[in-house]
Amino acid sequence: MVDVLKDYEVPEGMLDEVIKHLKSGSIAYEKFFELLSQMNMQEFKSLSDLAKLSFLNQGVTYALYDKNESVEQIFPFDLIPRIIDGPEWDRIEKGMIQRNMALNLFLHDVYNEGKILKDKVIPEYLIKSSVHYCRQMEGFTPPKGIYCHIAGSDLIRHSDGEFYVLEDNLRNPSGVSYVLTNRIAMRKVLPDAFKTIPVEFVSDYTERLLNAMWSVSGRDLGDIFCVLLTPGSFNSAYFEHTYLAQKMGIELVEGRDLVVEDDHVYLKSIGGHIRVDVIYRRIDDAYIDPDVFNPDSMLGLKGLMEVYNKGNVTIINAPGTGISDDKAVCAYVPDMIKYYLDEDPIISNVPTYICHKPEDLQYVRENVESLVVKPVDMSGGYGVCICDEMTIEERQELLRKVEANPRNFIAQPKMLLSLHSTFIEDADQFEPRHIDLRTFTILGANDPYVLKGGLTRTALIKNSLIVNSSQGGGSKDTWVIKN
Repeated sequence: MVDVLKDYEVPEGMLDEVIKHLKSGSIAYEKFFELLSQMNMQEFKSLSDLAKLSFLNQGVTYALYDKNESVEQIFPFDLIPRIIDGPEWDRIEKGMIQRNMALNLFLHDVYNEGKILKDKVIPEYLIKSSVHYCRQMEGFTPPKGIYCHIAGSDLIRHSDGEFYVLEDNLRNPSGVSYVLTNRIAMRKVLPDAFKTIPVEFVSDYTERLLNAMWSVSGRDLGDIFCVLLTPGSFNSAYFEHTYLAQKMGIELVEGRDLVVEDDHVYLKSIGGHIRVDVIYRRIDDAYIDPDVFNPDSMLGLKGLMEVYNKGNVTIINAPGTGISDDKAVCAYVPDMIKYYLDEDPIISNVPTYICHKPEDLQYVRENVESLVVKPVDMSGGYGVCICDEMTIEERQELLRKVEANPRNFIAQPKMLLSLHSTFIEDADQFEPRHIDLRTFTILGANDPYVLKGGLTRTALIKNSLIVNSSQGGGSKDTWVIKN
Protein backbone atom coordinates (compact mmCIF):
# COMPACT_ATOMS: atom_id res chain seq x y z
CA MET A 1 0.00 0.00 0.00
CA VAL A 2 1.09 3.60 -0.57
CA ASP A 3 2.72 5.03 2.56
CA VAL A 4 3.89 8.56 1.82
CA LEU A 5 5.84 8.91 5.07
CA LYS A 6 7.61 5.55 5.04
CA ASP A 7 11.38 6.11 5.37
CA TYR A 8 10.64 9.83 5.08
CA GLU A 9 13.53 11.86 6.50
CA VAL A 10 13.47 15.61 7.01
CA PRO A 11 16.94 17.23 7.27
CA GLU A 12 17.69 18.82 10.62
CA GLY A 13 16.75 22.48 10.85
CA MET A 14 14.28 22.30 7.96
CA LEU A 15 10.52 22.79 8.13
CA ASP A 16 8.41 20.19 6.32
CA GLU A 17 4.84 21.39 5.78
CA VAL A 18 3.33 17.91 5.76
CA ILE A 19 4.93 16.99 9.09
CA LYS A 20 4.04 20.41 10.53
CA HIS A 21 0.36 20.02 9.65
CA LEU A 22 0.13 16.45 10.89
CA LYS A 23 1.68 17.44 14.24
CA SER A 24 -0.69 20.39 14.58
CA GLY A 25 -3.73 18.13 14.17
CA SER A 26 -4.75 19.29 10.70
CA ILE A 27 -6.89 16.48 9.29
CA ALA A 28 -6.78 17.31 5.56
CA TYR A 29 -3.44 15.56 5.01
CA GLU A 30 -4.62 12.62 7.12
CA LYS A 31 -7.68 12.19 4.93
CA PHE A 32 -5.63 12.44 1.75
CA PHE A 33 -3.03 9.93 2.91
CA GLU A 34 -5.80 7.59 4.04
CA LEU A 35 -7.15 7.67 0.49
CA LEU A 36 -3.71 6.85 -0.93
CA SER A 37 -3.26 4.01 1.55
CA GLN A 38 -6.14 2.19 -0.15
CA MET A 39 -4.08 1.69 -3.32
CA ASN A 40 -0.75 0.06 -4.10
CA MET A 41 2.25 1.81 -5.59
CA GLN A 42 1.54 0.59 -9.09
CA GLU A 43 -1.96 2.06 -8.93
CA PHE A 44 -0.50 5.37 -7.70
CA LYS A 45 1.96 5.45 -10.60
CA SER A 46 -0.86 4.72 -13.01
CA LEU A 47 -2.74 7.73 -11.66
CA SER A 48 0.39 9.85 -12.04
CA ASP A 49 0.65 8.72 -15.67
CA LEU A 50 -3.04 9.51 -16.16
CA ALA A 51 -2.40 13.05 -14.90
CA LYS A 52 0.42 13.42 -17.42
CA LEU A 53 -1.92 12.19 -20.15
CA SER A 54 -4.45 14.81 -19.02
CA PHE A 55 -1.80 17.51 -19.43
CA LEU A 56 -0.81 16.16 -22.83
CA ASN A 57 -4.44 16.16 -23.99
CA GLN A 58 -4.89 19.73 -22.76
CA GLY A 59 -1.64 20.81 -24.38
CA VAL A 60 -0.19 21.82 -21.00
CA THR A 61 3.41 22.40 -22.03
CA TYR A 62 6.17 24.93 -21.73
CA ALA A 63 9.32 25.58 -23.71
CA LEU A 64 12.66 24.80 -22.06
CA TYR A 65 15.51 26.66 -23.73
CA ASP A 66 19.16 25.77 -24.02
CA LYS A 67 21.91 27.27 -26.16
CA ASN A 68 20.89 25.43 -29.30
CA GLU A 69 17.16 24.83 -29.23
CA SER A 70 13.85 25.11 -27.45
CA VAL A 71 12.22 21.88 -26.32
CA GLU A 72 8.47 21.69 -25.68
CA GLN A 73 7.62 19.44 -22.75
CA ILE A 74 4.88 18.63 -20.25
CA PHE A 75 5.07 20.68 -17.07
CA PRO A 76 6.20 18.28 -14.28
CA PHE A 77 3.38 17.69 -11.81
CA ASP A 78 3.24 15.90 -8.45
CA LEU A 79 0.08 14.24 -7.13
CA ILE A 80 0.72 15.11 -3.47
CA PRO A 81 -1.08 18.46 -2.99
CA ARG A 82 0.18 21.29 -0.87
CA ILE A 83 -2.56 22.04 1.70
CA ILE A 84 -3.11 25.41 3.39
CA ASP A 85 -5.69 25.80 6.16
CA GLY A 86 -8.40 28.44 5.77
CA PRO A 87 -7.29 30.83 8.56
CA GLU A 88 -3.70 30.79 7.32
CA TRP A 89 -4.89 31.51 3.78
CA ASP A 90 -7.04 34.40 5.03
CA ARG A 91 -3.87 36.07 6.28
CA ILE A 92 -2.06 35.49 2.99
CA GLU A 93 -5.03 36.88 1.05
CA LYS A 94 -5.22 40.03 3.18
CA GLY A 95 -1.47 40.46 2.88
CA MET A 96 -1.56 40.22 -0.91
CA ILE A 97 -4.43 42.69 -1.21
CA GLN A 98 -2.62 45.12 1.11
CA ARG A 99 0.61 44.73 -0.86
CA ASN A 100 -0.90 45.25 -4.27
CA MET A 101 -3.05 48.20 -3.20
CA ALA A 102 0.17 49.87 -1.98
CA LEU A 103 2.03 48.97 -5.18
CA ASN A 104 -0.76 50.44 -7.29
CA LEU A 105 -0.67 53.68 -5.29
CA PHE A 106 3.11 53.74 -5.62
CA LEU A 107 2.95 53.41 -9.41
CA HIS A 108 0.43 56.25 -9.66
CA ASP A 109 2.55 58.41 -7.40
CA VAL A 110 5.93 57.96 -9.12
CA TYR A 111 4.44 58.67 -12.55
CA ASN A 112 2.61 61.76 -11.30
CA GLU A 113 3.38 63.81 -8.18
CA GLY A 114 6.27 61.68 -6.92
CA LYS A 115 5.53 62.38 -3.25
CA ILE A 116 7.26 59.25 -2.00
CA LEU A 117 10.40 60.34 -3.86
CA LYS A 118 10.24 63.95 -2.64
CA ASP A 119 9.83 62.69 0.92
CA LYS A 120 12.93 60.53 0.34
CA VAL A 121 11.20 57.33 1.42
CA ILE A 122 12.56 55.74 -1.76
CA PRO A 123 15.61 57.17 -3.58
CA GLU A 124 14.56 58.86 -6.82
CA TYR A 125 17.70 57.54 -8.47
CA LEU A 126 16.58 53.97 -7.83
CA ILE A 127 13.29 54.53 -9.67
CA LYS A 128 14.51 56.66 -12.56
CA SER A 129 17.46 54.34 -13.25
CA SER A 130 15.28 51.25 -13.54
CA VAL A 131 15.31 49.80 -17.05
CA HIS A 132 11.54 49.40 -16.69
CA TYR A 133 10.81 53.05 -15.86
CA CYS A 134 8.50 54.32 -18.62
CA ARG A 135 8.67 58.07 -19.26
CA GLN A 136 5.65 57.81 -21.57
CA MET A 137 3.56 57.14 -18.43
CA GLU A 138 4.54 60.41 -16.73
CA GLY A 139 1.47 62.56 -16.06
CA PHE A 140 -0.90 59.84 -17.27
CA THR A 141 -3.37 57.85 -15.18
CA PRO A 142 -4.88 54.63 -16.61
CA PRO A 143 -8.65 54.07 -16.47
CA LYS A 144 -9.93 53.78 -12.90
CA GLY A 145 -6.39 54.43 -11.68
CA ILE A 146 -5.39 50.77 -12.01
CA TYR A 147 -1.83 50.00 -13.09
CA CYS A 148 -1.29 46.45 -11.83
CA HIS A 149 -4.47 44.63 -12.83
CA ILE A 150 -2.76 41.24 -12.41
CA ALA A 151 0.06 40.59 -9.94
CA GLY A 152 2.04 37.46 -9.18
CA SER A 153 3.88 37.66 -5.86
CA ASP A 154 6.25 34.85 -4.88
CA LEU A 155 6.07 33.72 -1.26
CA ILE A 156 8.26 31.33 0.66
CA ARG A 157 7.81 29.78 4.07
CA HIS A 158 11.04 29.91 6.06
CA SER A 159 12.15 27.41 8.70
CA ASP A 160 10.65 29.75 11.34
CA GLY A 161 7.20 28.84 9.98
CA GLU A 162 6.44 32.33 8.64
CA PHE A 163 5.63 33.31 5.06
CA TYR A 164 7.81 35.98 3.41
CA VAL A 165 7.51 37.75 0.07
CA LEU A 166 10.49 36.98 -2.13
CA GLU A 167 9.59 39.15 -5.13
CA ASP A 168 6.73 40.65 -7.15
CA ASN A 169 5.85 40.08 -10.80
CA LEU A 170 3.75 42.88 -12.29
CA ARG A 171 4.85 43.05 -15.93
CA ASN A 172 3.53 39.73 -17.24
CA PRO A 173 3.01 37.35 -14.31
CA SER A 174 2.74 33.83 -15.66
CA GLY A 175 1.79 30.42 -14.32
CA VAL A 176 -1.91 30.77 -13.51
CA SER A 177 -2.90 28.37 -16.29
CA TYR A 178 -0.96 25.64 -14.47
CA VAL A 179 -2.98 26.32 -11.31
CA LEU A 180 -6.18 25.75 -13.26
CA THR A 181 -5.00 22.69 -15.20
CA ASN A 182 -3.42 21.14 -12.10
CA ARG A 183 -6.84 21.21 -10.47
CA ILE A 184 -8.50 19.68 -13.54
CA ALA A 185 -5.95 16.84 -13.48
CA MET A 186 -6.40 16.22 -9.75
CA ARG A 187 -10.18 16.12 -10.03
CA LYS A 188 -9.85 13.66 -12.90
CA VAL A 189 -7.47 11.20 -11.23
CA LEU A 190 -8.46 11.55 -7.55
CA PRO A 191 -12.12 12.62 -7.53
CA ASP A 192 -12.84 10.96 -4.17
CA ALA A 193 -10.43 13.32 -2.41
CA PHE A 194 -12.67 16.29 -3.20
CA LYS A 195 -15.69 14.47 -1.75
CA THR A 196 -14.10 14.21 1.70
CA ILE A 197 -11.84 17.29 1.82
CA PRO A 198 -13.50 20.75 1.47
CA VAL A 199 -11.18 22.46 -1.02
CA GLU A 200 -11.78 26.01 -2.28
CA PHE A 201 -12.45 26.38 -6.01
CA VAL A 202 -9.96 27.98 -8.41
CA SER A 203 -12.11 27.77 -11.54
CA ASP A 204 -13.54 31.28 -11.08
CA TYR A 205 -10.22 32.96 -11.91
CA THR A 206 -10.87 33.60 -15.60
CA GLU A 207 -14.34 34.98 -14.88
CA ARG A 208 -12.88 37.32 -12.26
CA LEU A 209 -10.16 38.46 -14.65
CA LEU A 210 -12.64 39.11 -17.44
CA ASN A 211 -14.86 41.11 -15.08
CA ALA A 212 -11.84 43.18 -14.04
CA MET A 213 -11.03 43.84 -17.70
CA TRP A 214 -14.59 44.93 -18.36
CA SER A 215 -14.52 47.21 -15.30
CA VAL A 216 -11.61 49.28 -16.67
CA SER A 217 -12.72 49.32 -20.33
CA GLY A 218 -14.40 52.72 -20.49
CA ARG A 219 -17.47 51.51 -22.43
CA ASP A 220 -20.79 49.89 -21.61
CA LEU A 221 -20.77 46.13 -21.09
CA GLY A 222 -22.47 45.17 -24.35
CA ASP A 223 -19.92 47.11 -26.41
CA ILE A 224 -16.69 45.99 -24.71
CA PHE A 225 -14.25 44.00 -26.85
CA CYS A 226 -11.15 42.50 -25.23
CA VAL A 227 -8.14 40.74 -26.75
CA LEU A 228 -5.08 38.91 -25.44
CA LEU A 229 -1.93 40.05 -27.25
CA THR A 230 0.64 37.26 -27.56
CA PRO A 231 4.13 37.34 -29.10
CA GLY A 232 3.22 34.11 -30.87
CA SER A 233 3.51 30.35 -30.77
CA PHE A 234 7.26 30.32 -30.15
CA ASN A 235 6.90 32.01 -26.77
CA SER A 236 7.53 29.72 -23.78
CA ALA A 237 4.17 30.68 -22.23
CA TYR A 238 2.10 30.36 -25.41
CA PHE A 239 -0.01 27.56 -23.93
CA GLU A 240 -1.07 29.92 -21.16
CA HIS A 241 -1.96 32.65 -23.65
CA THR A 242 -4.20 30.32 -25.66
CA TYR A 243 -5.72 28.76 -22.54
CA LEU A 244 -6.67 32.05 -20.88
CA ALA A 245 -8.07 33.57 -24.08
CA GLN A 246 -10.19 30.51 -24.70
CA LYS A 247 -11.48 30.31 -21.13
CA MET A 248 -12.39 34.03 -21.11
CA GLY A 249 -13.92 33.87 -24.57
CA ILE A 250 -11.76 36.66 -25.96
CA GLU A 251 -9.68 36.87 -29.11
CA LEU A 252 -6.05 35.71 -29.09
CA VAL A 253 -4.16 38.11 -31.35
CA GLU A 254 -0.69 39.03 -32.51
CA GLY A 255 0.41 42.56 -33.32
CA ARG A 256 -0.16 42.02 -37.05
CA ASP A 257 -3.86 41.32 -36.36
CA LEU A 258 -4.39 44.86 -35.02
CA VAL A 259 -4.38 48.30 -36.61
CA VAL A 260 -4.57 51.88 -35.34
CA GLU A 261 -7.08 54.14 -37.09
CA ASP A 262 -8.75 57.39 -35.98
CA ASP A 263 -7.05 57.26 -32.55
CA HIS A 264 -8.47 53.80 -31.76
CA VAL A 265 -7.24 50.22 -31.95
CA TYR A 266 -9.10 47.79 -34.20
CA LEU A 267 -8.99 44.06 -34.82
CA LYS A 268 -8.80 43.27 -38.50
CA SER A 269 -11.41 40.71 -39.52
CA ILE A 270 -13.11 39.45 -42.67
CA GLY A 271 -16.32 41.22 -41.72
CA GLY A 272 -14.59 44.55 -41.09
CA HIS A 273 -12.67 46.19 -38.27
CA ILE A 274 -13.76 45.65 -34.66
CA ARG A 275 -12.90 48.31 -32.09
CA VAL A 276 -10.71 46.98 -29.25
CA ASP A 277 -11.28 48.33 -25.74
CA VAL A 278 -8.91 46.26 -23.61
CA ILE A 279 -5.59 44.65 -24.52
CA TYR A 280 -4.30 42.02 -22.09
CA ARG A 281 -0.74 42.10 -23.32
CA ARG A 282 1.66 39.22 -22.74
CA ILE A 283 4.66 40.97 -24.27
CA ASP A 284 7.09 43.29 -22.50
CA ASP A 285 7.03 47.09 -22.74
CA ALA A 286 9.99 47.16 -25.12
CA TYR A 287 8.00 45.39 -27.82
CA ILE A 288 4.46 46.78 -27.58
CA ASP A 289 4.93 49.84 -29.81
CA PRO A 290 7.90 50.25 -32.20
CA ASP A 291 7.11 53.97 -32.58
CA VAL A 292 7.93 54.52 -28.89
CA PHE A 293 10.08 51.65 -27.66
CA ASN A 294 12.17 49.16 -29.65
CA PRO A 295 11.88 50.28 -33.31
CA ASP A 296 12.80 46.78 -34.51
CA SER A 297 9.89 45.10 -32.71
CA MET A 298 7.67 42.97 -34.93
CA LEU A 299 5.47 41.90 -32.02
CA GLY A 300 3.55 45.00 -31.05
CA LEU A 301 1.45 47.69 -32.73
CA LYS A 302 2.65 51.00 -34.15
CA GLY A 303 0.79 53.90 -32.54
CA LEU A 304 -0.55 51.90 -29.58
CA MET A 305 0.92 54.19 -26.91
CA GLU A 306 -0.59 57.29 -28.51
CA VAL A 307 -4.05 55.68 -28.46
CA TYR A 308 -3.43 54.57 -24.88
CA ASN A 309 -2.32 58.00 -23.69
CA LYS A 310 -5.49 59.47 -25.22
CA GLY A 311 -7.56 57.09 -23.10
CA ASN A 312 -9.02 55.20 -26.05
CA VAL A 313 -7.76 51.74 -25.09
CA THR A 314 -6.79 50.04 -21.84
CA ILE A 315 -3.57 48.03 -21.57
CA ILE A 316 -3.32 45.31 -18.91
CA ASN A 317 -0.93 45.59 -17.11
CA ALA A 318 -0.07 49.23 -17.66
CA PRO A 319 3.31 50.01 -19.25
CA GLY A 320 5.92 50.91 -16.66
CA THR A 321 4.70 48.55 -13.95
CA GLY A 322 8.02 46.71 -14.31
CA ILE A 323 9.73 49.12 -11.92
CA SER A 324 7.97 47.16 -9.16
CA ASP A 325 9.58 43.94 -10.41
CA ASP A 326 13.02 45.43 -9.81
CA LYS A 327 14.28 43.47 -6.81
CA ALA A 328 15.85 46.58 -5.29
CA VAL A 329 12.53 48.44 -5.50
CA CYS A 330 10.75 45.39 -4.07
CA ALA A 331 12.76 45.83 -0.89
CA TYR A 332 10.91 49.11 -0.27
CA VAL A 333 7.37 47.68 -0.47
CA PRO A 334 7.00 47.56 3.36
CA ASP A 335 7.84 51.30 3.32
CA MET A 336 5.21 51.83 0.61
CA ILE A 337 2.60 50.07 2.72
CA LYS A 338 3.39 52.31 5.68
CA TYR A 339 3.55 55.46 3.53
CA TYR A 340 0.35 55.01 1.52
CA LEU A 341 -1.84 52.91 3.83
CA ASP A 342 -0.39 53.76 7.26
CA GLU A 343 -0.28 50.06 8.06
CA ASP A 344 2.37 47.54 8.96
CA PRO A 345 2.92 44.82 6.37
CA ILE A 346 0.81 41.74 7.02
CA ILE A 347 3.43 39.61 5.28
CA SER A 348 7.06 40.71 5.54
CA ASN A 349 9.63 40.84 2.78
CA VAL A 350 12.63 38.57 2.78
CA PRO A 351 15.37 40.81 4.32
CA THR A 352 17.24 42.47 1.45
CA TYR A 353 20.55 44.30 1.12
CA ILE A 354 20.50 46.87 -1.69
CA CYS A 355 24.00 46.97 -3.09
CA HIS A 356 23.82 50.56 -4.33
CA LYS A 357 23.57 51.64 -0.66
CA PRO A 358 27.17 51.93 0.64
CA GLU A 359 26.39 50.39 4.05
CA ASP A 360 24.60 47.43 2.44
CA LEU A 361 27.39 46.91 -0.06
CA GLN A 362 29.89 46.82 2.79
CA TYR A 363 27.80 44.21 4.58
CA VAL A 364 27.68 42.11 1.41
CA ARG A 365 31.48 42.33 1.07
CA GLU A 366 31.97 41.13 4.64
CA ASN A 367 29.32 38.40 4.65
CA VAL A 368 29.06 37.24 1.04
CA GLU A 369 29.67 33.57 1.86
CA SER A 370 26.35 33.42 3.79
CA LEU A 371 24.23 35.36 1.28
CA VAL A 372 22.32 34.83 -1.94
CA VAL A 373 23.19 37.47 -4.54
CA LYS A 374 20.74 38.27 -7.38
CA PRO A 375 20.57 40.62 -10.36
CA VAL A 376 17.68 43.05 -9.87
CA ASP A 377 16.10 42.54 -13.29
CA MET A 378 16.33 38.82 -14.08
CA SER A 379 13.66 36.17 -13.54
CA GLY A 380 13.24 32.43 -13.84
CA GLY A 381 16.00 31.75 -11.33
CA TYR A 382 18.64 32.96 -13.76
CA GLY A 383 21.66 34.77 -12.35
CA VAL A 384 20.97 33.69 -8.75
CA CYS A 385 24.20 33.01 -6.87
CA ILE A 386 23.93 30.90 -3.69
CA CYS A 387 27.28 31.92 -2.31
CA ASP A 388 27.94 29.09 0.14
CA GLU A 389 27.86 26.76 -2.87
CA MET A 390 30.56 28.76 -4.69
CA THR A 391 34.33 28.59 -4.46
CA ILE A 392 36.31 31.46 -2.95
CA GLU A 393 37.45 32.45 -6.44
CA GLU A 394 33.87 32.46 -7.73
CA ARG A 395 32.72 34.63 -4.83
CA GLN A 396 35.56 37.08 -5.44
CA GLU A 397 34.63 37.32 -9.12
CA LEU A 398 31.00 37.88 -8.13
CA LEU A 399 31.98 40.72 -5.77
CA ARG A 400 33.96 42.36 -8.58
CA LYS A 401 30.81 42.31 -10.73
CA VAL A 402 28.71 43.71 -7.89
CA GLU A 403 31.16 46.52 -7.14
CA ALA A 404 31.39 47.43 -10.84
CA ASN A 405 27.60 47.89 -11.02
CA PRO A 406 26.08 47.88 -7.51
CA ARG A 407 22.72 49.23 -8.79
CA ASN A 408 22.23 45.93 -10.61
CA PHE A 409 22.41 43.64 -7.55
CA ILE A 410 20.73 42.84 -4.27
CA ALA A 411 21.64 40.25 -1.64
CA GLN A 412 19.51 38.27 0.78
CA PRO A 413 20.18 35.79 3.55
CA LYS A 414 19.85 32.18 2.48
CA MET A 415 16.24 31.39 3.29
CA LEU A 416 15.49 27.74 3.99
CA LEU A 417 12.38 27.23 1.88
CA SER A 418 9.94 24.83 3.45
CA LEU A 419 9.86 21.22 2.29
CA HIS A 420 6.98 19.08 1.08
CA SER A 421 6.56 15.39 0.37
CA THR A 422 7.01 14.79 -3.37
CA PHE A 423 7.01 11.60 -5.41
CA ILE A 424 10.41 11.17 -7.07
CA GLU A 425 10.06 8.82 -10.02
CA ASP A 426 13.77 8.02 -10.38
CA ALA A 427 13.97 6.98 -6.72
CA ASP A 428 10.53 5.34 -6.78
CA GLN A 429 9.68 6.89 -3.40
CA PHE A 430 8.43 10.00 -1.63
CA GLU A 431 11.04 12.52 -0.56
CA PRO A 432 11.01 16.08 0.83
CA ARG A 433 11.60 18.83 -1.73
CA HIS A 434 11.72 22.63 -1.39
CA ILE A 435 8.65 24.61 -2.47
CA ASP A 436 7.45 28.18 -2.90
CA LEU A 437 4.07 29.77 -3.73
CA ARG A 438 3.16 32.20 -6.50
CA THR A 439 -0.04 34.03 -5.59
CA PHE A 440 -2.25 35.78 -8.16
CA THR A 441 -4.07 39.02 -7.30
CA ILE A 442 -6.52 40.84 -9.57
CA LEU A 443 -7.27 44.55 -9.18
CA GLY A 444 -10.06 46.22 -11.14
CA ALA A 445 -12.73 48.80 -10.46
CA ASN A 446 -14.49 46.23 -8.27
CA ASP A 447 -13.30 44.43 -5.12
CA PRO A 448 -9.79 42.93 -5.31
CA TYR A 449 -9.53 39.17 -5.71
CA VAL A 450 -6.83 36.68 -4.77
CA LEU A 451 -6.92 33.25 -6.38
CA LYS A 452 -7.45 30.78 -3.54
CA GLY A 453 -4.31 28.65 -3.77
CA GLY A 454 -1.87 29.91 -6.33
CA LEU A 455 0.95 27.94 -7.92
CA THR A 456 3.09 25.79 -5.65
CA ARG A 457 6.39 25.23 -7.43
CA THR A 458 8.64 22.34 -6.49
CA ALA A 459 12.40 21.95 -6.79
CA LEU A 460 12.63 18.39 -8.07
CA ILE A 461 16.41 18.29 -7.59
CA LYS A 462 17.37 17.19 -4.08
CA ASN A 463 18.53 20.08 -1.83
CA SER A 464 17.96 22.63 -4.61
CA LEU A 465 16.40 25.95 -3.60
CA ILE A 466 15.58 26.91 -7.22
CA VAL A 467 11.98 25.97 -8.00
CA ASN A 468 11.53 27.60 -11.42
CA SER A 469 10.42 25.39 -14.30
CA SER A 470 13.24 26.86 -16.39
CA GLN A 471 15.63 25.32 -13.84
CA GLY A 472 14.01 21.88 -13.79
CA GLY A 473 11.25 22.55 -11.25
CA GLY A 474 7.70 21.21 -11.22
CA SER A 475 4.42 22.02 -9.49
CA LYS A 476 1.71 20.79 -7.14
CA ASP A 477 -1.97 21.51 -6.81
CA THR A 478 -2.48 23.96 -3.93
CA TRP A 479 -5.50 23.22 -1.73
CA VAL A 480 -6.97 25.95 0.44
CA ILE A 481 -9.33 24.38 2.97
CA LYS A 482 -12.70 26.10 3.33
CA ASN A 483 -13.32 27.74 6.70
